[in-house]
Amino acid sequence: MASLSRALFLLSLLALTATISSAHNITEILSAFPDYSQYNSFLTQTKLADEINTRQTITILVLNNAAISALAAKHPLSVVKNALSLHVLLDYYDPTKLHQISKGSTLSTTLYQTTGHAPGNLGFVNITDLQGGKVGFGSAAPGSKLDSSYTKSVKQIPYNISILEINAPIIAPGILTAPAPSASDVNITALLEKAGAKTFASLIISSGVIKTYQSAAEKGLTIFAPNDEAFKAKGVPDLSKLTNAEVVSILQFHAVAGYTPIGTLKTSKSPISTLATNGAGKFDLTTTTAGDQVTLHTGVDSSRVADTVLDATPLAIFTIDNVLLPLELFGKSPSPAPGLEPSAAPSPAPVLAPTPSTVETPSPLPASPPAPPLETPEGAPSEAPSAESENSTSGDGAGHVASPALMMTVLVTVCATVISSVVLS
Repeated sequence: MASLSRALFLLSLLALTATISSAHNITEILSAFPDYSQYNSFLTQTKLADEINTRQTITILVLNNAAISALAAKHPLSVVKNALSLHVLLDYYDPTKLHQISKGSTLSTTLYQTTGHAPGNLGFVNITDLQGGKVGFGSAAPGSKLDSSYTKSVKQIPYNISILEINAPIIAPGILTAPAPSASDVNITALLEKAGAKTFASLIISSGVIKTYQSAAEKGLTIFAPNDEAFKAKGVPDLSKLTNAEVVSILQFHAVAGYTPIGTLKTSKSPISTLATNGAGKFDLTTTTAGDQVTLHTGVDSSRVADTVLDATPLAIFTIDNVLLPLELFGKSPSPAPGLEPSAAPSPAPVLAPTPSTVETPSPLPASPPAPPLETPEGAPSEAPSAESENSTSGDGAGHVASPALMMTVLVTVCATVISSVVLS
């Protein structure tokens, strides 16, 4: 019986691992629904799609083409992004759960709340189960009305992503009237100095690279600015001993042409070209992600993306912990010093066998540290979706990225081992 319990426990862990390894692609899912083509286009333009694809438990409140066109017609892309991020709930709601809300009403956190642009509770949405089977949505700001209502279910991948149509946009007070300055109006150096990157700000001014940044900003620019402590770290080259061209290349290496918010960095798989990229050298960056942390790699060193200074389409500015050293300038390590020719070692003198009293017992090797425990994903829904939920799909549906083949091999191997142990026990 104990063996069977162990087997069931291990199989449960395997199932959890398989669930965590799954993913979704919101643009692929919505591409199957022409009624949401405009909504899908704005998710791509604002890069919200990348952020959505990094989330495991999420609900998208979509608007049909007519509704989203009316919302976006008179506003710049940065305002549209804020408005749409209010329609991304950081929890899983399917039609069944909408009608089982405790006490009939709840507040749900949205992606807008995570941007830092939402004061107070403006980044929350009020969901209320109304009489007659209707569900209303509205801003959580005091005095706000439930101006939007649930229309129909579009698609669900249980516990992962749910897509629901609503009939009108959810508007938080001030979200459409917030100032949206153009990239040319942004004082890049002032923002960098305020964020603790004064050395970097001074360098881009003295080298003239600030002009390159400003000219690229209108079409989209992302800056990775090392903080002041990064320039004091061991191993950072003395910039005064480099040529002006080398300094310019280093500073251009810290910027990417194009708007690349943190969600896009998380999902990036290919090398990222920088402003220093040219025919003679790649000057590329690559990224790795661990949870919400993104690390940039140069081939020489790496740096964590520390904080977001600005995220306003088409400009993104981040601080980083280390100076990025391009492989093209710092990739050659010095040749090792030539060693002396090895001389023949003298024959060892015979050693008498020690008496038992002189034999020293070797100290045991230190034990390896235990493996870290598996973590359960946060935000797991309290209620499972109904088996008859509208348009619910299995993990093989469109827009669902299956686990890698290696994961399947591991699952099969471990399952076989567990079953064998149960039978033989």
